[in-house]
Amino acid sequence: MKLIKGFINGCVAGVLTASATQAADLPVKAKAIEYARICSAYGAGFWYIPGSDTCMKIGGYLRVDTTFNGGAQGQPAWSGDLGQNNRHVDHIVARSRMALTVDTRTASEYGVVRTFLQGDFQFNNFGSTNPATLGTPLNVSPVGGISGSLLNGPGGGYVAVESAFIQFAGFTFGKSVSAYATPWNAFPGNISSFLFGGHDTTTGVNNVQYTAQFGNGVSGTIGLDDPSVFSRTNIFNLSTALNATLTTGNAYAGLYAPDVVGNIRVDQSWGLLQLSGALHEVRAAYNAAPGTAGAEVTGHPDAKWGGAVMAALNIKNIPTGAGDDLKLDATWSKGDTRQVISTAAASPSFAMFGGTGRADAYQSIGFGATTDGVYPPAFAGGDGTIHLTEAYGMRGAFNHNWDAFWSSSLFGSYSAVRYGGAATAGMCANYLAGKIPSADYSCNPDFNVSQLGVITRWVPVKNLTFSAELMWFHLDQKFTGTAALTPAAPKPAARYEFKDQDAVHLQVRAQRNF
Repeated sequence: MKLIKGFINGCVAGVLTASATQAADLPVKAKAIEYARICSAYGAGFWYIPGSDTCMKIGGYLRVDTTFNGGAQGQPAWSGDLGQNNRHVDHIVARSRMALTVDTRTASEYGVVRTFLQGDFQFNNFGSTNPATLGTPLNVSPVGGISGSLLNGPGGGYVAVESAFIQFAGFTFGKSVSAYATPWNAFPGNISSFLFGGHDTTTGVNNVQYTAQFGNGVSGTIGLDDPSVFSRTNIFNLSTALNATLTTGNAYAGLYAPDVVGNIRVDQSWGLLQLSGALHEVRAAYNAAPGTAGAEVTGHPDAKWGGAVMAALNIKNIPTGAGDDLKLDATWSKGDTRQVISTAAASPSFAMFGGTGRADAYQSIGFGATTDGVYPPAFAGGDGTIHLTEAYGMRGAFNHNWDAFWSSSLFGSYSAVRYGGAATAGMCANYLAGKIPSADYSCNPDFNVSQLGVITRWVPVKNLTFSAELMWFHLDQKFTGTAALTPAAPKPAARYEFKDQDAVHLQVRAQRNF
């Protein structure tokens, strides 16, 4: 009996000891997990960052573009190998891009504090830069810099920052669309990034701006833009020789003053009306040619201020169909040609070649030099002052919805660049040297460019769009006759007829927004 009692007591003691040990091993009660919460204050897609009162939205798109007979993202064949239509040209250019956006917003006593970033991860084939012309192995970056073409080698690609800004109490600081721009920038209905006739800072410019809301849809914005990347085209020093396509080295001086820009805008249910203005300093380097040793002792022309004005109109819900609209803008500039000959990248000059019907000419050539001003130094027989270039243009689109899945746009632009007076005389005297013109030769550096295009889109499911866009580009140059010219290789030195030029390209796109 004592044996049984001792056995039972031992078992109970063992159980109690094990229970005590297990109790000691139980974890302390964990804190409740804080899951992300929906933030409805700023629209769909926002959520609270856990542990904060800041709302965030992550979005973007994935886009695949292919252009036939043009450059990446719908550039017409207006210069370089494309303009020459030589055997270095890639007649099919493709680009894949994923844009990632991060938008954060926090309520404060000063209003919403916002940050925004858009980074583009992209890859394209060489396009107009053929591998045969690079002169270096494709997998080696050149010393002292990087090449976009080389970055697009196999397994390559690059990241571009489109927007990165802070908004606070009506102010915007960082890389964003200029205060001069319309809401549609250079995209009234097109997908090509190369529609002229007005302003384009789609990919952002460093700036500071302030927007005031006056009520009833009326607002005003004023800003300071960094012009070093976007707002400057060229200044030509006419003491240096102009080449076969009427261009020479850029004689712009370093940045001294920002562009002053602004707009007054009315947003209503019927659409939008906007007036914009810009002031731009045109500041040249020295009277001697760029790169000349001791150039600073030759002096320099005085800087001049140019500028531009723009009027824009958007009419919504026009009678042709639900959701149809019309977008138009018109611009005039003096010494600020970037506001008319504008793209999402640099402003181009034009050099195009074609056939000829003249027996005394090898081919035809058309060109247009894009500048903010030219100056002939006094030692070169000029007046030593900058002569500002005038430009004006307009563009627009009619956008029509056929049904919930199909839509089309008809769009176009017209742009003109004018030199006039002393600028024309100086450029023509410079250009004539050594070119042995024909008897019917005449010189006029003015030019016009026209564009007309149509696009159709199919949206089979929400946020997935397939597009096809066809665009015609026309260069109306003002020279006549022929001359002996030495264009860029591989074109030969020969006699060329001055003639208007045309180009047509097709761009197709697949895009998924998220």
